[in-house]
Amino acid sequence: MQYRKKQRTQISVRVLQVCIIVLGLIILGRLFQLQIIEYDTYSPLSRKNSLRQKVINPARGLIYDRNGSLLVDNEPIYSITITPASYDKDNTPVLARLMDVPIKEVKKRVQEAQNYSLYRSSRLFTEVDFKTFSVIQENIWRLPGIGHQIESKRHYPVDSLQASHILGYLREVSKEQYLQTKSYHLGDKVGKSGLEMAYEEHLRGTLGTEYIKINAMGQNLGSYRDGAIDEAPTRGSDLLTTIDTDLQMLAEDLMEGKRGAVVAMNPNNGSVLSLVSSPQYNIRRLSGRIDSDYWQSINADTTNPLYNRAVSSKQPPGSTFKPMMALMGLEMGIITPETTIDNPGYYYRGRRYNDLADPGKYNVGKALQESSNTFFFWLMDKIVNKESIDRWHELASTFGFGQRTNIDLPNEVSGTLPDSTYLNRVLGEGKWGIGDQLSMGVGQGFMSATPLQMALLASEIANGGYYVQPHLVSSIKKSDGSVLLTNPKKEKIDWVDPENIEVVKNGMRRVVTDGSGRYYADLDSIKVAGKTGTAQNPHGQDHGWFICFAPLDNPKIAVAVLVQNGGYGSISAAPIASLLVEQYLSGEINRSYVYNYVKTFEPKKQTTDEEESDE
Repeated sequence: MQYRKKQRTQISVRVLQVCIIVLGLIILGRLFQLQIIEYDTYSPLSRKNSLRQKVINPARGLIYDRNGSLLVDNEPIYSITITPASYDKDNTPVLARLMDVPIKEVKKRVQEAQNYSLYRSSRLFTEVDFKTFSVIQENIWRLPGIGHQIESKRHYPVDSLQASHILGYLREVSKEQYLQTKSYHLGDKVGKSGLEMAYEEHLRGTLGTEYIKINAMGQNLGSYRDGAIDEAPTRGSDLLTTIDTDLQMLAEDLMEGKRGAVVAMNPNNGSVLSLVSSPQYNIRRLSGRIDSDYWQSINADTTNPLYNRAVSSKQPPGSTFKPMMALMGLEMGIITPETTIDNPGYYYRGRRYNDLADPGKYNVGKALQESSNTFFFWLMDKIVNKESIDRWHELASTFGFGQRTNIDLPNEVSGTLPDSTYLNRVLGEGKWGIGDQLSMGVGQGFMSATPLQMALLASEIANGGYYVQPHLVSSIKKSDGSVLLTNPKKEKIDWVDPENIEVVKNGMRRVVTDGSGRYYADLDSIKVAGKTGTAQNPHGQDHGWFICFAPLDNPKIAVAVLVQNGGYGSISAAPIASLLVEQYLSGEINRSYVYNYVKTFEPKKQTTDEEESDE
C-alpha cells in the first residue's frame, strides 16, 4: 500500500517536472520568437512605448538687402505640443485651465492632432507667452503626452521699412499640404506671398529628429542613447536681395496715401532696387500668430492692400508706350529721324481722333517730346498697313509685353498685347478694323501692361536694346557656406539698331528738358530721360504714368511709376520718379519743394473698386 502510494507520488513529481520543462521550453521558444525571429516587428512597437520622436524645426533662412544689411531674421517663440497616443483626454479641463482657453478649443485642437497622427508630436498652441509656458512646464508631470518646442517667428529689424509685397508673410501649412508631403507637420509655417513663398524651398531648411526616453507618465527621461540616432536640423538658406533699403523706404514714403506702384531697376542687369505696391499692409502684424482682427480688416479693405499692383495690376500704359512705337517705326523703315508729318490737331481715319499736342510739323523727336497722338496714330496706321498687327505684336513681345517677366515673385500677370487671334476672339472674326488698332499705337484700347513691364521697357531703352531678367535675389547662401548665384539672363534683342535706340533716348531726354516732364523730372546735375503718360480709366479719374532712366549717357537706374486716379502723369507720377533718381544717384534729396508737393498730392478716389488683372 505504502509502495503504491510512493510510486504515485514519484509519477506526479515526474509529470510536474515534465510540465515545468515543457512550459519553460514554450516560454524560451516564445522569447526566441519575439526577440530573434520577430524582432523587426516588435522592436519598433516596444520603442514606441518607451521612446518619443520629437521633430526639431530648422531655423528659417535670413533675408538681406544688396549691401548685406539684415531685412528679416528670427526671434524665439514658445509652442505647446501634444503626442495624442500618450495623452489622457480626462486631463483636458486641467490643460484648458492652465492655458486659460475654453475647454471646447482644447478638445478641437487635440482632435486635429489625433487626426494628423497618434504618435507624432504636433503643435497644440503656438506663440505662447513665457508666463503660460512656465506654468505648463511646472505642471508637466500631470499632463502625460504634453510637451513643448522653442521655435521662432519672423522679425524685421528695420523699423521704418515695410517691403510687404517683396518679403511676404508666413501662414500655417494647410491640411492638404501636410497630408501630401512629409516635409511639413501640423502647425508648421509656410511662405504665402513674396520672397517667403517664391523661395520657400530654400528658406525652410530640413527637419531634424530627436529621440527621448519617457516613463509611464509620459515624462521626459532624457535623450535616447545619448543622441546617437538623432538627426540635427539643417537651417534654411539665406537670401541676398538686390533691394536698396534707403531707396525702398523713400519709395514707400512717397506712395503713402496713394494707390499704384513703383518699380526701380538697374537697367544693366535687371536687379530690382525698389518695388512698392501701395497701399501696403503691416507685415509685422502677420508675423507669428496671425492677428485675426487685422487679417479680417485688410481682407475687407476695398483698397486691397494684399494685392501686388507692381506685378499683378495691368493698366493701359498710355503715352509711355510711344517710345516702343518709335523704335518699331524706325526699325521697319517707315520713319527716319527726319520724317515729318503735319499735325492739324487730330488724325482722321474714317473718324476724327483728337490730339492734345499743338498743331504743327512733327518728327519723331518732337512727337515724343510733345506726346503727339496724331504722329503715333499715323505711325500705327502705317505699321498695320505695311506689315500687320501680328508683326507689331511680334516686335513688342521681344521687349517683354504680353508675357510674364518671370520675376521671382508670385502672382505676376502677363498684361495684354493683342494680335489678330486675340482680336478675332474678343471682337469676332472680321469685326475689328483700323480704329481698334490705332488706339493701341498710343497705349490704349485692348493693350495693357504692368508697372514691372514698363520699368523693363525703360531699362531696355537705357541699356541699348538688351533684355534683362528682372529679379530680387542675387544669390542664395546655403547652410554649408556654399553660394548659389541666381544668374538672371541678359540677351540682345536682335532687331534693335543702336542708332535707333539713340534717336528714342534723345526724344525721351527732350520730354524732360522741354516737354511735359520739365516741371518736376528735370534735375540740374543729372541728365534724366523719360516719358509721361495718362491712361484712360472708365471707372474714374485717369491713371498717371511715368517711366525714366538716368544718367542719359551711362544709365544706372530705370524707374516706372503708376499713380492710379492721379490724372496727368507729369504731375502725379513724374515727381515721384525724379525724387527716386535724385536719391539713388546723389545720395540725398535737395528739392524739398518737390518732396512736399508729392506728400500733399492726393489722387481722386476711384468710383469703383474694380482692379485690372489677368485671368
